[in-house]
Amino acid sequence: LDAIPEFQSHSAVLTKMYLNRIVQKRELEQFESSLADHQKAIMADGLTIVERGVLEHNMVAVSHLYTSIYFTQLGELLGVVDAMKAEKVAAKMISDGSMSGSIDEVEGILRFHPTKAKEESTLLHWDETITSFCMQLNKVTDVVRAS
Repeated sequence: LDAIPEFQSHSAVLTKMYLNRIVQKRELEQFESSLADHQKAIMADGLTIVERGVLEHNMVAVSHLYTSIYFTQLGELLGVVDAMKAEKVAAKMISDGSMSGSIDEVEGILRFHPTKAKEESTLLHWDETITSFCMQLNKVTDVVRAS
C-alpha cells in the first residue's frame, strides 16, 4: 500500500489498528481524504462510519493503556469527540460487550475491567478481521495496479 500514493495513509492506520495503538485525528483525516463521498456519509450520531470505527478502536486501545480515565481527558485523547460523546460511546460499548468497564457518572470517570479470556478472544477476533480485510485490500490493490 505504501507504493500507491493515495493509499499511503491506509497502511499507517491499519498498522496502528493491528497493534492496538491510538489513531490520531490528523491520521484519520488523511485516511478519510482518500475515501469516496459515499464512504464519508454522516450517520445519525454525527459521525461517519470510519470515525465511529476509529473511535471504538481508540477506546479499546485506551483500555490497554489505562485502568481508569476521566471523560474530559478521554475526549481530548480521542481527539474527535467531547466528554459527553466519549461517555455515550463508552456506555454503548460496555452495554454491547465490546468493552468491559464501568462508568462513574458522578466523578466522570471510565474504569476499564479487562478479563484475560475476553481480551484474548477479542484480540483473536480482531486479528482475524484485520487479516481478512488486508487480504481483500491486497486483491483490490492488485486489480488497481493491473489496470
